[in-house]
Amino acid sequence: MTLAVSDSAAAGSARERLRPRLSLAFRFALRELRGGVRGFGVFLACLALGVAAIAGVGSFSRALTDGFAREGTSLLGGDAAFTLVQREASPDELTLIKAGGRVSTIATLRAMARAGSGDTLQSTLTEAKAVDGAYPLAGGVEIEPAQPLPQALAAKDGVFGAVADPVLAERLGIKPGDEFQFGEIRLRLAGTLVRESDSLATGIGFGPRLMVSLDALRASALLQPGSLVRWTYRVKLDDPSTLTTFVDTVQNGAPQAGFEVRTRDAAAPRLEQNVRRFTEYLTLVGLTALLVGGVGVANAVKSHLDAKRAVIATYKSLGAPGGTVFAIYLVEVGLIAAIGIAIGLAVGAALPYAANAAFGYLLPVPIDPSVQPAALALAIGYGALIALAFALWPLGLAHDVPVSALFREHVEGPARRPRRSYIVLTALTIAALAGLAIAASEERRIAVYYLVASASVLITLRLVGLGIMAIARRLPRPRSTALRLAIGNIHRPSALTHTIVLSLGLGLTLLVTLALIDRSLTRELTANLPAQAPSFFFLDIQSSEAPQFASYLKAKAPEGMVETVPMLRGRLITLGDRPADQITPPPEFAWVLSSDRGITYDAAVPEGSRLTAGEWWPADYSGPPLVSFEREIADAFGLTIGDPVTVNVLGRSITAKIANLREVEWERLAINFVMVFSPNTFAGAPHTSIATLTMPGGGEAAAERAIGRAVAADFPAVTTVRVKEALTEIGAIVANLVTAIRGASLVTLLSSVLVLAGALAAGQHHRVYDAVILKTLGATRARLVGAYALEYAALGLVTALVAVAAGTLASYVVVTQVMKAHFAWSTGTAFGAAAVALALTVGFGLLGTWRALGQKPARILRNL
Repeated sequence: MTLAVSDSAAAGSARERLRPRLSLAFRFALRELRGGVRGFGVFLACLALGVAAIAGVGSFSRALTDGFAREGTSLLGGDAAFTLVQREASPDELTLIKAGGRVSTIATLRAMARAGSGDTLQSTLTEAKAVDGAYPLAGGVEIEPAQPLPQALAAKDGVFGAVADPVLAERLGIKPGDEFQFGEIRLRLAGTLVRESDSLATGIGFGPRLMVSLDALRASALLQPGSLVRWTYRVKLDDPSTLTTFVDTVQNGAPQAGFEVRTRDAAAPRLEQNVRRFTEYLTLVGLTALLVGGVGVANAVKSHLDAKRAVIATYKSLGAPGGTVFAIYLVEVGLIAAIGIAIGLAVGAALPYAANAAFGYLLPVPIDPSVQPAALALAIGYGALIALAFALWPLGLAHDVPVSALFREHVEGPARRPRRSYIVLTALTIAALAGLAIAASEERRIAVYYLVASASVLITLRLVGLGIMAIARRLPRPRSTALRLAIGNIHRPSALTHTIVLSLGLGLTLLVTLALIDRSLTRELTANLPAQAPSFFFLDIQSSEAPQFASYLKAKAPEGMVETVPMLRGRLITLGDRPADQITPPPEFAWVLSSDRGITYDAAVPEGSRLTAGEWWPADYSGPPLVSFEREIADAFGLTIGDPVTVNVLGRSITAKIANLREVEWERLAINFVMVFSPNTFAGAPHTSIATLTMPGGGEAAAERAIGRAVAADFPAVTTVRVKEALTEIGAIVANLVTAIRGASLVTLLSSVLVLAGALAAGQHHRVYDAVILKTLGATRARLVGAYALEYAALGLVTALVAVAAGTLASYVVVTQVMKAHFAWSTGTAFGAAAVALALTVGFGLLGTWRALGQKPARILRNL
């Protein structure tokens, strides 16, 4: 009991001692801040920029996500959607679905649209969508010229109407009122699509949208056994609150149907997932900007303390303990950080409103901008922790330094470390920052990789700075005065070497990484197109017509190589003994389970595949179904030889045993599949075939266009995909994505430039002192400019080389390990980075020292 009272009294006494110290610290900090925050411009800018990026991205993403949730019914076109591939729902399955409410049937497929004839024939791949009279159950369709959709799609004088994306009309050279060919029928273009509320749920493909009625699709002769058509049944529930129960009832009532189910709560899951991933990436970009800005924070705090040496000495002379000095300037830095964070929050919170006003018409869903407390709180946490982590070290340096050392530091500038308690506090702050980054990330593995990479780059750049100083210190003294002065400035006490290498190195590393990733992807999609890649893919070939079609292609292109493979679509139900809907796949392989997959059968190992384990079945195999699985995907899901795999094809669930694993050369663009079954598995099942035509030397554009026109005219039901055109469209999408990423990443580069400029400006008082002494000893302005230019050029060049090396390594890992593509080195990127580094470093360096060179010696010498 006595001990407890004693402990309580001690704790109360400690609080009594701490309260006046904090009050004193606040009072003195506020007095100092009355003189303004000069010297903290970069501090404020870096914090505001990073916090604004994180708050803005988080707020906009949340507004977009809220839009998805609010408009889920319109985006999906109903409360629930049940999709089947290659077959329509049976009467019993339709009865189950119709029990919930009103139902609309939609069929989607890729098909060719054609206009003209002979040499003037124009054809294009379309994403066709056939709808019934109940469509749309929710949302709407806007057409130009304005008219009701049923009227636009209705048949007039025996010709069905259609509406299409303006791109389709442009490619075919037609306008509203003109007719064109679709399968075996003629269509009349009634108007062009302005808006299609459920376009995200339907899916966006490589071709422009063409919308027709279900009656028109059935009359087109494109619906053949095995045709790759997706049949979707959307339901507008009589009682929307029964959504979960209704979905369970349908799935339990038709367990073998193989429905792909979506609900209004996840109308466009892939897009929402991409939005989340892009948001996470941009948040990490903002955090990187804050990390770079942290260097500016440390520089600003150190520079501020350097300027306050006399004040600190006075405090300590009057008996102020080191803890009080630390508290005063911690409060001061904290208040300035709060201003920077507040500015960033204001900008970030306003970003969704500005983006909606400027680009709202381009967004897939209408958003309702609002203040997002969670996003703002995350930005506050990141900003506060970054400011604290980078400020603690320089603040802690003043704790135990004697007054005489504080005065002498202006000349000597000895390297010191703060006491252990501040080092521990800094480490704890960094740990808290890492914990927040991991906890706030949806993909924590990526967050951990990011933190490890960031720490590695920071440590590497720190070591590079130390290495540069060590080498400069050991270099022989050159005869050139300017060069000798430049080398001395690199390793002198209070040199800017560390700051320049850190701030410039981080920004350039990110820039080089993105540029090389861009280069590699572009080359992969265009310049690196393998010589043996097909010129054409032909889809939807009826199995009965496959031999005739292959002969037709050989006649049209005698020098070409034709390959034909049967193709079906199936949805994975179980992998091993695990239901597919209960498996959380690795992010890079989530696509395997996200929808139905193309599958085939073959008596021999497909070309472009190589067995890595197990044995292929005999050509006349007639036993239980067997399947060959792609090795990398099998490893990702923990599958081995002998494991069962169940796939739903045409409403039947088929279980096959994994007989072998194989490695696939996907980069050849030849026909290949994740799963290849033994031929007896699908004996008698209706299916289509897929064919490729490979022209020697890649083929001539004119010859390829002629073949495309001929196939469109003679086989109207066959879908033709010209590989080079498809890759061009993919390349355009990738280019837009890379441009967006690169633009967002310029936030980090801007932070680097700010930090670099601030560091060079903060070192100006050292330059003033040096310039005055050297000019007193006879140095000319030209000689000093030359010396400083050499110093900054050397640092900029070395930093550029390090950034190129680090960026090359990072981009190589991303391209080869994450994107599974070939890495392409770019000399232009390397030299471009070196040029940027040199220009920034020398430019800001000379700009910052120009004022120092113009100082009159007398004023400075009088104060020495």
